Amino acid sequence: MRQFVVVGHDAPTTPDFSLEDLPGAGRLDVLCRCVNSAFFLSHALREDVRVHLVLADAYVVRFEGAELRRLNPDERSTAALIRGALEAREGAIGAMEANPSPGVYIGKGDFESTVRSVAEESTLIELHEGGQPVVELEPPSDPAFVLSDHHDFTDAEADCLAEVTDERVSLGSQALHADHAITVAHNYLDTDGFNVY
Repeated sequence: MRQFVVVGHDAPTTPDFSLEDLPGAGRLDVLCRCVNSAFFLSHALREDVRVHLVLADAYVVRFEGAELRRLNPDERSTAALIRGALEAREGAIGAMEANPSPGVYIGKGDFESTVRSVAEESTLIELHEGGQPVVELEPPSDPAFVLSDHHDFTDAEADCLAEVTDERVSLGSQALHADHAITVAHNYLDTDGFNVY
């Protein structure tokens, strides 16, 4: 299982945002592109992928590749799935998630609780331009990559990551957009560390 945790610092926590202005909805466009990069192949979906979107430290929208339906390769339809999840947020009670659409879940949660939970079952990897070059790392079997949106991690998030991550990894000499970093991370795993094509 490959996992991606993406924190949306300004992301909406209610469904009253316009699908016509995703950048104006707390840069929801960035999160939608991350979801699409995590799942889409040319003519298929990656079923062995899970994505956790941490929305403003209030809710976590979880996408399960093996269950997903109605995910299309455009930001607007992905945003519609997130909006549908937010419409069902009242059904997320305590630790119980709501499941408004196949493969889409929403629960109450924040960044720290999410990464700590994911770390229990994965090799947790912070993607950061100042990290160890990825080519020096043996590809883990159950990686979970942690990325931030258009903002840097907050000091509290960075402190949490310093405590719980197994690796801090750079994907190259240039800083990449989060969705592009996900694509490169997939390629790194697909090619067994850029060795098998």
